[in-house]
Amino acid sequence: MDGNTPANTPIPIGLADEPLGKLDPSLAELFQSGAHHEVFRRLRREDPVHYTPESAFGPYWSITKFHDIMAVDSNHKVFSSARDIVIGDQEDAFAPPMFIAMDPPRHDAQRKAATPAVSPSRLADLEVLIRQRAGKILDDLPRNETFNWVEHVSKELTTQMLATLFDFPWEDRHLLPYWSDVTTASETVGVAADMAERERVLHECLGYFADLWRERAAAAPKFDFISLLAHDPETRDMINDPMELLGNLMLLIVGGNDTTRNSISGGVLALNQYPAEYAKLKADRSLIPNMVPEIIRWQTPLAHMRRTALADIEFEGKQIRKGDKVIMWYVSGNRDETVIADPDQFIIDRDRARHHLSFGFGIHRCMGNRVAELQLKILWEELLARFEHIEVVGEPVRVASNFVQGYTDLPVRISA
Repeated sequence: MDGNTPANTPIPIGLADEPLGKLDPSLAELFQSGAHHEVFRRLRREDPVHYTPESAFGPYWSITKFHDIMAVDSNHKVFSSARDIVIGDQEDAFAPPMFIAMDPPRHDAQRKAATPAVSPSRLADLEVLIRQRAGKILDDLPRNETFNWVEHVSKELTTQMLATLFDFPWEDRHLLPYWSDVTTASETVGVAADMAERERVLHECLGYFADLWRERAAAAPKFDFISLLAHDPETRDMINDPMELLGNLMLLIVGGNDTTRNSISGGVLALNQYPAEYAKLKADRSLIPNMVPEIIRWQTPLAHMRRTALADIEFEGKQIRKGDKVIMWYVSGNRDETVIADPDQFIIDRDRARHHLSFGFGIHRCMGNRVAELQLKILWEELLARFEHIEVVGEPVRVASNFVQGYTDLPVRISA
């Protein structure tokens, strides 16, 4: 079985013999069905730096191998993050400035302002909270009946964590995953969305956070995202640029929600697809810390990031021109057979499990990666302390997106 692909996934007609020049790995339906793995397997083998001249998003380059992705991701002087980080060219209203879509020095100053919220020094305090909340969520799960793991566990745990990182009003915490889903529901990544409604909701989000910002700016500094940004000399005037404030809020919400949420769901699915690994885990719970990065690699919650070439460059024998769109397919790099042994397999005691691309590489590496790993680690510790088995009892429903590799439904059952 191919890891994240159901055993009976049909390969699109003509994919095996499609001319390379017409191969377009950005099609959202490939990701929803799981067939994208076959597309990237072929590209890594036949054309690892691949040019697609025509697509719904215009022409673009695909970087599909592990070390090539690292080379692009670490060379911000040639491959810029400015403006868009997804494959589609977003309208200005939907591409507000955010530090992940900036180059140094502006990127560095804004990232530095927010980082203390998820610094190693905070992990001990966060661990206590996560363990309490994970235990409560698991204790409240229904027994002997089918329920949606995404809604009951993955979404709820990450929402509570987000509320803590923002010091967000607890009674309104449900707004955070709602805003996150609206943010990532975009025609630019292959998900149908009502753009007028999306704009309305995001302005609602901006208004809510602007009120919180003013409250935090007038109070003593704390370690939540809003307070940190409101008090840092480099970012405290962001309130005067509503679009930049909205952009960074969107970044922090999505970064703390979609990635961890879908890795939590992906881990349950992976262990069910690989029952020998589940048995291995039950026999030795000390494998949890090593299993966590393997889940994140296997799932690869964000499939790609985009860069734009600032100059002509010859890269791996291909001529990339100034202004060209360059897509780093993390989901492909994490399955690169030349770097990772048996990459399509889910192996919880894999050697060098942290050697993956899911968090990015270089200056844009996910700043909250340790918090994400901590949530997964604690959840599995608490889960194994309570339940013998979480059984997936139906097919997962995947998001139709070439950006977020996620789930809306994962039907499971716990036997009492």
